[in-house]
Amino acid sequence: MIIQTSRFGEIEVDDTRVIRFPKGLLGFPRYREYVLIESGDEATFWWLQSVDMPELAFVVTDPSLFVPTYQVPLRRDQLADLGINEPEDAQVFVIVNKQDNLLTGNLQGPLIIHVAKRMGEQMVLSDRRFTTRVPLVELPTPVEAMSA
Repeated sequence: MIIQTSRFGEIEVDDTRVIRFPKGLLGFPRYREYVLIESGDEATFWWLQSVDMPELAFVVTDPSLFVPTYQVPLRRDQLADLGINEPEDAQVFVIVNKQDNLLTGNLQGPLIIHVAKRMGEQMVLSDRRFTTRVPLVELPTPVEAMSA
């Protein structure tokens, strides 16, 4: 399958890599199919690219890389909706945002993906320990040009 992206141009992806979000993502219910685009073998961040809208893509990451204590409390009905029987069936991602020189993660709205079935859902957690802007990484400040 060939998909158009605003960041990477036209890319070819195997149909088996398409992740379906039956409810869409928060704020984007019409767009339900995405692919993960890796930036390298040891990627920490990925692009979650919409299959249907070239301009719609999110930077995502595995929150456990930054917040080791982070866990998503899922109810049985939520697990059943995604066909998740074992915790190993699921992969958790969070959407990353950039504010000035800080990368933050939306730990209140994680993406839960059934890896084998390529099915996902964005949850909204009521746990107030995690917000939509949890600091993940502080980026280095660009060096200002020196004047002569």
